[in-house]
Amino acid sequence: MADDSDTSTTAKASRDGGVQSLRRAFELLEHLADTGGEASLSELAASSGLPMPTIHRLIRTLVALGYVRQNSNRRYALGARLIRLGENASMQFGTWARPLLAELVEEVGETANLAVLERDEVVYVSQVPSKHSMRMFTEVGRRLLPHGTGVGKAILSQLPADEVRALLKRTGMPAYTAHTLTDPDEMLAQLDKIAAQGYAVDESEQELGVRCVAVPLTGTPAPAAISVSGPEGRLTKEAVSRIAPAVQRIAATLSAHLAGEDLSA
Repeated sequence: MADDSDTSTTAKASRDGGVQSLRRAFELLEHLADTGGEASLSELAASSGLPMPTIHRLIRTLVALGYVRQNSNRRYALGARLIRLGENASMQFGTWARPLLAELVEEVGETANLAVLERDEVVYVSQVPSKHSMRMFTEVGRRLLPHGTGVGKAILSQLPADEVRALLKRTGMPAYTAHTLTDPDEMLAQLDKIAAQGYAVDESEQELGVRCVAVPLTGTPAPAAISVSGPEGRLTKEAVSRIAPAVQRIAATLSAHLAGEDLSA
């Protein structure tokens, strides 16, 4: 008969093994997302460094649960069951961020937005409108290509250049207005400037007469950015220099919250 210490050791090993399997399963889902949503088992083995038997076992479980599906070409893709989780997580993220966006609106007087990068598009997940009768409105849930938006450029400024080039090649760079950047080299040069100064400016690139100041969140699980947008008549170039530090401060606070830092210290 095993003594208490043997039982305790066995239980701990079982718990540790379960936690490790759970961590590896989530890592596989993230590796699958990083590949664009579809990969072979050998590609997952190369990117994750896990042994093939382990990947086989985890993938079988994820397929059975609906979080991964096997395509007819025998490659694996993210499953439909993740859609509900992702949509609810985005909505909760947006709801949770609203008080900070409201604080930003109170300070600068213009509409504040929060957007995340999903696949190759920016998705607006929260907005607090300005109190002005003439104000900017972007429907929550709206999806746009990142090259023509302030939040999109802010997010792209945090990504490696080769990833940005690949994304722009996949999406193309359609011109929304005469001011939209449509050349990848010009975009990459501007992204370097954005990274250096810490914020992006949309100069009527998505919609004529609208200016936007956007700042990326940092250290977050998914690429995201917040922005302030308004008509050019109020959100002048001079006003940008006043507003940008406020947007940066709120972005830093939100980033710290997401990273789980203790802000009371």
